[in-house]
Amino acid sequence: MNIVGAVQSLPILGRTQEIKPLQMEIVGLKAKRTFASESIDGFTSEKETQLAEEIVIQIDEDETIISHPVDAAGVVGNGDVLPLSIDETTSDHDLTSNQKFPEMAIFDQAIRRLSLSLSRRRSSLSFSTLSSNPLRVCVVGTGPAGFYTAEKMLKAHQGAEVDIIDRLPTPFGLVRSGVAPDHPETKIVMNQFSKVAQHERCSFFGNITLGSSVSLSELRELYHVVVLAYGAESDRALGIPGEYLSGIHSAREFVWWYNGHPDGKNLSPDLKSTDTAVILGQGNVALDVARILLQSTSVLATTDIASHALEALEQSSIRKVYLVGRRGPAQAACTAKELREVLGIKDLCIHINEVDLRLSPEDEEVLKNNRIHRRVYELLSKAAASAPSRPSSSQRELHFVFFRKPDRFLDSGEGSGRVAGVHFEKTMLKAFSHLMCLAQHLNRAVGPGKQIAVGTGLYEDLDCGLVLKSIGYKSVPVDGLPFDHEKGVVPNIKGRVLADTLGDPSLLEKGLYVCGWLKRGPTGIIATNLYCAEETVASISEDVHQGEIAYASTLPKPGRQGLLQLLDNRGVRVVPFSAWEKIDSEERRLGNLRRKPREKLTTYEDLLKAATE
Repeated sequence: MNIVGAVQSLPILGRTQEIKPLQMEIVGLKAKRTFASESIDGFTSEKETQLAEEIVIQIDEDETIISHPVDAAGVVGNGDVLPLSIDETTSDHDLTSNQKFPEMAIFDQAIRRLSLSLSRRRSSLSFSTLSSNPLRVCVVGTGPAGFYTAEKMLKAHQGAEVDIIDRLPTPFGLVRSGVAPDHPETKIVMNQFSKVAQHERCSFFGNITLGSSVSLSELRELYHVVVLAYGAESDRALGIPGEYLSGIHSAREFVWWYNGHPDGKNLSPDLKSTDTAVILGQGNVALDVARILLQSTSVLATTDIASHALEALEQSSIRKVYLVGRRGPAQAACTAKELREVLGIKDLCIHINEVDLRLSPEDEEVLKNNRIHRRVYELLSKAAASAPSRPSSSQRELHFVFFRKPDRFLDSGEGSGRVAGVHFEKTMLKAFSHLMCLAQHLNRAVGPGKQIAVGTGLYEDLDCGLVLKSIGYKSVPVDGLPFDHEKGVVPNIKGRVLADTLGDPSLLEKGLYVCGWLKRGPTGIIATNLYCAEETVASISEDVHQGEIAYASTLPKPGRQGLLQLLDNRGVRVVPFSAWEKIDSEERRLGNLRRKPREKLTTYEDLLKAATE
């Protein structure tokens, strides 16, 4: 709930003084107030100096934060901005301080009411003076984790300056380049992130690569706090023979290709030479990829799918897609929503081996305790029961294959180096109690009641000309960053980066934090990053309040100004948010010509050109 007063011209001690708006913000259980003024002709009164303080009050959960005339002033919810009027004709000498500043009267009433409660119970009251040397924060990565971190920092630290940088000229990370083009409702969150980037204390800078444009050590010298939230831009490897044959791609590469990511434009998957594609994995990304391969291009043509991908799909020969998983339907990693969408594709024949749907006692326990897995299993069972015995000649096919793990990829044998199939080993599930030593050997976190897929020694081949590996994303380390290569994450405690991978909580990289996939691994949905960011920002706030992070007059840092100067000296072409808005406008204009939401610019050259026009 925000109340922002319009700028007023007030007579103060015989001089006309322009006062910046009063801001009172109620965020969760915190009441915050900021009032500042600008001097004219170098004049600053004592009263103005007092008003230039920021007060932060924290109270307990069951306490009413503020009950005063603000509620009667018409505040109706988050984000509403209402002017607070002040009579500009009233003489300064005719008013008491609270009459001169009715906003102050509102705040003073709240202070008095709260102080009575605060005197009776434990709480914290902290004062910080607005300074020319504020807390300077740099967030690396502009996906959900990065933007949620920036948003939480702006709310938690009034006066802090937050810069968000990204290696791409475009913001929003996987919301732009990872969310499927036929999921526009999921991309609405970009509107919220845009508001964060447009905040007066926040700046977005694109086309900045950590490690080449600027090093991590340089960022740490420029900012009090650096939060790494650049996600996972590589892929896990299977480590089996033939993995690098032509025709085998990661799902991440394929997703980038059809979503117009500039690093995916040149992928050019061969969709003409085969009618069969195998997707390894059964998570949401795997289902997205299967849906794009099988969906009618007339449906995709109305989305923001990249034009080069749409053209390739229109000429595709793919008629059969196999979704292959190591475990059974009771353990499928997808959500019911994603599964329902792919099962609902028109003129699609679904194949599921009914033997795979048989449940063990352990499976029944899984379904009993997990609503999501239970719903997924029910959808698969229903699809299997209603599937025709054989598809019609015009139908495309989707096969769900369970209890299989790839053993090696098969070469065409013609010297072309192309994949011709996958050699699978059949698997079975074993309870954790039977495989404790094996799980420890594989360094897998397996809890009681969990089951692991193990090989049975039985094999079978599946012919195909295209393989997409959807077995997990992988984060990439940068110089100067502790990194756990086994887990693919930065070692951390609640977002605080540890100095090594041994997990000693006393050895911290002061001022360095992580959020998102780099912090916890490539798991969860967009909203998961919200809670992840809250935890990291809470750690930052605790460290600031405990003096672990020194700033303001004790340790000023150049922050944004220093970064831009460094990049300018190196000839790095920085793309601010205003330039992204030009890109956005051009993409929408081009999309309108094709009756699409947008036509994405898919090369760095085109993106940077649009940014300057």
